[in-house]
Formats: sequence, C-alpha cells, structure tokens
Amino acid sequence: MTDHRYRYDAILLSSFGGPEGQDDVIPFLRNVTAGRGVPDERLEEVAHHYRHFGGVSPINAQNRALKAALEGELAARGIELPVYWGNRNWAPFFADTVAEAAANGDTRLLAVVTSAYTSYSGVGQYREDFEKALAVNELTQNASIDRIREFFDHPGFVTPLIEGTQAAVNRLTDAGHNAAGITILFSTHSIPTAAAKASGPEFGEHGAYEAQHLALAEVISKAVTAATGAASPWRLVYQSRSGDPRVPWLEPDINDVIGDLHEAGDTTAVVVVPFGFVSDHMEVLWDLDNEAKASAEEAGFGFERVATSGVHPAFVSGLVDLIVERLDDTPAEQRPHLTALGPWPDHATVGTYLEPATA
Repeated sequence: MTDHRYRYDAILLSSFGGPEGQDDVIPFLRNVTAGRGVPDERLEEVAHHYRHFGGVSPINAQNRALKAALEGELAARGIELPVYWGNRNWAPFFADTVAEAAANGDTRLLAVVTSAYTSYSGVGQYREDFEKALAVNELTQNASIDRIREFFDHPGFVTPLIEGTQAAVNRLTDAGHNAAGITILFSTHSIPTAAAKASGPEFGEHGAYEAQHLALAEVISKAVTAATGAASPWRLVYQSRSGDPRVPWLEPDINDVIGDLHEAGDTTAVVVVPFGFVSDHMEVLWDLDNEAKASAEEAGFGFERVATSGVHPAFVSGLVDLIVERLDDTPAEQRPHLTALGPWPDHATVGTYLEPATA
C-alpha cells in the first residue's frame, strides 16, 4: 500500500451548500447574498424555487453521495486519506469542518471544489472562504488548504456528458427527429460580464470562463457526431441569472434561444446539456427541468435534458485521479485533458493564467 500522507492529511469536499427545510430557505439565501443589502422581500421571490421542492435543495444529499463515492474509490486504491465535507453557505460550514479536521490532527487539506470552471465564484471566492475558515480557527500559521485544478476538460468530468448527450440525441432520432433538426444547448450559469472578463481577459471578451465552456462544448459535440454518425448544431447558452438587472450578465439566456430557434423554424427538438454544473442541483431542477422544458414545449420541440456528472463512476474516478496528481506532483505533460486549454495549472489565480510548464 502506497503511503500518500506525506503531502496531505485529508481531502476537503467543498461545495456551495443548500437549505434542508422550509425554515432554512431565507437564512440560506441571506448567507448567499451577504453584504449586498438584498431585502427579505426580494429573497422570497427566489425562495419559491426552493419551496416548490419542500424547502430542500438536492445539493447536500448529492454531496453526501459524492463524499461516500470518493471514500470508496480512495479505499479501493489503497489511499488512506479521510474525506471531510464543508459548504460555503449552509451547514456543514467550512469553519466547522476545518475545526473538526484540525481536532483530528488533519491540518494539510486538499480541497475538491465542486466547480469545474474558472471564475471568481468558482475559484477566488473559495480561496477566500478557506482563508477565513483557517483564520476563524486560528490556524493560519499551522494549517493549509490547497485545491485540485479546475477540471472542466478532464476525461472523468467529460465522459458522462458525452455519454449522456449521445444517448439523448439517439432517443430523439429514434423518435423520428432528424439529427440536423436537433439543436444541442450547452447550458451554464450566467455570471456578470465583468466577472467573466476578470476570469482571464487574455482569452477574449468574456475571459477564461466562456473560453473553457466553448472549448468543452466543441469536444462533446465532435464526440457525439463521431458516435452517432450525424452532426447536430449546438449553442452555448446561459441560465440562472440573478442580481441587479442593470448589471450586464452573460447571454444569451436559454429560454430566449429556444424562442429564437422556434422562430427560425429549423429546429424540431433540443438537447439541454447542463455542463456548467457537476450535479443536478436547484438551478438544474428548476431552471431547466421546469422553465426550459416549458419553453421547449411551448415551441413544440422535443426535449431531452442530459444528466450531470454526479456520481458517475468515471467522474468519481477522475476526481481521485486529480487528487493523486497533487499527491504525486504529476508533471503537467502527464496530466490528461481534452481541450487545447488544458491541463489547467494548480496555482493559477482568477484573471491570471499561468502556462502549465510554470505551474
């Protein structure tokens, strides 16, 4: 059995968090919007998404399942590292999880963040959260939290998406739709355009955030075309916009695109691929399975929504591969990636991309 504990003591599964009952919804949303001065009346407008599902976000249950799957995969490989789980916006909070780990003597933590792409909310804000958790516990000088690289183009994350998209296209063609009339909508969370640019302005107007999504959409589309033997057109679309309506956010919105496709008259069905998310949490269940599906039905389109990577065996195995990269300090040229942008370096900051050779 290989002893990997020389480099890290434990794994920290790190996520957004979500309410687990009706009484949790508004306090949770207050945490999400802390410091922005958003009144409870506005929060109630968002709360109905959660209240529709009994006030329970699926994200915590999904993280429990992912934690168990990671523990199983680590054990199967003989890697004796405990897995802790902490959230940004709801229990278990990072500060409490870090305190628990430290009490067990685990002070060198490697974070697996449930965010595949580069953005402030997916990278920078987690870094700040980790620093605050260490500071609250007076561990800044005696503990550390690193994180695995952004894994948007790692085969473990991408393989389930390719399989799911291929299966969705096949179901629609079996139902009588021509592949050329099936539009694949690759959907991700919209963010302010300024935040997108800050994710890496050297990658274009909308930064690394958009560039990573576009590169991955191309990879998935080509793989599906090769597997099915017929090409379907595709678009990158955005969803789940929030915040001040006067602030520009990334567009086009998925529902607007479905309307445009209807007017154009060339589409008979849509396949929605929520590749901006690692699991089927609230934005997927409400914004896609309800709102986008309703838009497709209104347009008279066939509709298929692809599952997220979730706890697909390839994804779980891929996350452990990413952990092992850090344990073994694997050279960049040996790290798998499916786009020309990867492998993303371990220590790149938001807005500054470092060449893999210098990572």
